[in-house]
Amino acid sequence: MKILIVDDSSFMRQILRDLITKKYADAEILEAKDGNEAIEQYRAHRPELLLLDLIMPEKDGMEVLKEIGHDSGKKIVVVSSVGQEEMIKQAGSLGADAYVVKPFDEKELLGTVNQVLGK
Repeated sequence: MKILIVDDSSFMRQILRDLITKKYADAEILEAKDGNEAIEQYRAHRPELLLLDLIMPEKDGMEVLKEIGHDSGKKIVVVSSVGQEEMIKQAGSLGADAYVVKPFDEKELLGTVNQVLGK
C-alpha cells in the first residue's frame, strides 16, 4: 500500500511516518512538503491514502482537494490544526474521507486511518 504524507513541516511528516509504519510496516511512504509536490506525487504514484495538511505554502490542502479529492481509488484524511466546523465541512465536500485535528492522539489518528481504509 502506498501512503502519501503531505505537510510543510518535516517534523510532522516524520511523526506521521513513524505512526503509520508502526501500524502498516509494509506501507510505502511518500512525502510532499506542499500542494504542488502533493499533486505531482499523487499523479506519479497513485497512493491509496493521503494524509493531507491544509495550511501550506504554494498550493494549500483545499486546492489539492479541489484537484484530486473526487478521484476514485484513494482515501484522504485531512490532518490539520484548523478545526473550525466550516473547514471540516468544506474538506468533506471536496472529497476528504475524514478529518483529524492537530494536535492529535496517536490512537485517534490510527483509528481514523483504519476506519477510512476499512481495516
